[in-house]
Amino acid sequence: MLIPELPGYLIALGGEEYLGLIISLFTLTAGLSRPFSGKLADKIGRIPVMVFGASVCFVVSLLYPVMTTVAGFLFLRFIHGFSTGFTPTGTSAFVADIVPMHRRGEALGMHSLFATMGMAAGPALGGWLATMYSINVLFVVSAGVAILSILILIRLNETLPQKEPLKLSMFRLKKDELLERRVLHPSMVLFFVVFPFGIVLTITPALSEFVGIANKGLFFAVFTIASMSIRFFAGKSSDRFGRIPVLKASATVLFLAMIVVAFATTKWQLLSGAVLFGLATGMGSPTATAWTIDLSLDAYRGRALATMYIALEAGIGLGALISGTLYSPSTKNFGLVFGLGAGAALLALAYLFFVVPKRKKEDA
Repeated sequence: MLIPELPGYLIALGGEEYLGLIISLFTLTAGLSRPFSGKLADKIGRIPVMVFGASVCFVVSLLYPVMTTVAGFLFLRFIHGFSTGFTPTGTSAFVADIVPMHRRGEALGMHSLFATMGMAAGPALGGWLATMYSINVLFVVSAGVAILSILILIRLNETLPQKEPLKLSMFRLKKDELLERRVLHPSMVLFFVVFPFGIVLTITPALSEFVGIANKGLFFAVFTIASMSIRFFAGKSSDRFGRIPVLKASATVLFLAMIVVAFATTKWQLLSGAVLFGLATGMGSPTATAWTIDLSLDAYRGRALATMYIALEAGIGLGALISGTLYSPSTKNFGLVFGLGAGAALLALAYLFFVVPKRKKEDA
């Protein structure tokens, strides 16, 4: 709901030069908190981790209208990252706990389908609320949606078999608790394929305005609807044909999407790129998550998913930071920043074709 309107809000506060930090600060905190959320999900349970993340979203959304300086806004973006640092880790582990292995891709495709429904409705609703009412109304509604999430979560039954009480010692991380080495392959691929997502989150609101789209959330709505249309099918396909072939297809479509967006000069060209981007995202996200769970041990599932999400946050954050810096802002640089996204998609393909088979052979 918030993302399409935040660049304009920050510019209105006088922070035009900090556009890249809107996403990168958020993902920095999310990434830093992942080892803790993964460990806690494996110790105290999936549901407390999810509830904490949703609670952060509620509190921070209410604070945006109060912190009306550039520094205050950037501080809240940093704190807001804890929501993503905790909730998805617990959610993915919860889903993995309750589905059979041979239907894991299908289940995660369904799980991500509902997440995508939120991402499709959110930007469009957020743009409408900000246009018809005010951005402060948007912030309050965002807090209300977070409350609805919490009300659902507290009614669920915990899936972790043996929970431990929360202890201060759980916040002290050992070296081997920072990352789960078993899932480095899917994590690296995910890093490359979400790098363009950071670019899209940061730059497409400006590009949408440049090509004459009034509602800056329209691009997000179109790509998430396209993503919804394929997620369930992609998840089932990865169960049947394997994770790597589906990820190769995803990276190929992602490359084409970035090329189309880089050269878009009209509304329909940009929205065509949004469709391709949505298809690539819909194929890649649930498949990478399923691959991660495939490689993880049950006892360290939270840690494995946290490692995957660290790669996700690093990719999105760097994509946002670098694209925000390169953009300047100047409309002449649209091709450059989205061309960078196309390059990241090619790196994902190269990793899948050359690095993964080599590592598998060495492990054998």
